[in-house]
Amino acid sequence: MIKVHSYESMGTFDGPGLRLVVFLQGCNFRCLYCANPDTIDLGGESKETSIEEILRMAMNQRPFFGKKGGITFSGGEPTIQAKELLPLFRRLKELNIHICLDTNGSIWNEYIAELLSLTDLVLLDVKQINDIRHRELTERSNQQTLKTAEWLENNNIPFWLRYVLVPQYSNLEDDICTLGEHFKDYRMLKRLEILPYHTLGVHKYEAMGLPYKLTEIKENSLEELDAAKKLFESYFPCVYVN
Repeated sequence: MIKVHSYESMGTFDGPGLRLVVFLQGCNFRCLYCANPDTIDLGGESKETSIEEILRMAMNQRPFFGKKGGITFSGGEPTIQAKELLPLFRRLKELNIHICLDTNGSIWNEYIAELLSLTDLVLLDVKQINDIRHRELTERSNQQTLKTAEWLENNNIPFWLRYVLVPQYSNLEDDICTLGEHFKDYRMLKRLEILPYHTLGVHKYEAMGLPYKLTEIKENSLEELDAAKKLFESYFPCVYVN
């Protein structure tokens, strides 16, 4: 059984085309800006869901996928449930349904390599290239995330790099340039997505009785997003603001 938090039908922001997005429960990061704090606890508000039920939903929505769409697994951090996801990914591959996996890339165990090998496109969330500031932002190291990116490159698995532009935390020009230098020669990195910082999840913290720690941080201005996009474009040919 797979612990599912929620679904989004006809999603357009989590991979190419129209997609069924499955948000899974549980996350090992503690991002200060997390928009889905209700997905962090592995128990949480999840519903234990059979592989057959998710397959049924995917098949029902398949006529809308077209040539580019498919199913995306997000979270939370979906690789926490890598072992449970493997049989589902195998079935989806047999049905020729395009699979995206949105992951922070920080977990590695005996199941992860096969899971990534079955994935058509990885959406790799790199929160910060500077490990000290990465720990400030997520309470975790970025070392395994960078190793996962290297593994994807060496195993010819396409991925998009996703970068949340958080003022004072991940919008520093030096860090963006360092990230650009690190990844600029990766052949399998097909796209870089800038995700603007937002406060749409703040009401969830209030409902859960939790403090939101970035109350003083303002959302990105258009000028800030444009400057970051131009800086990233000096390293990567395909940059989008999501």
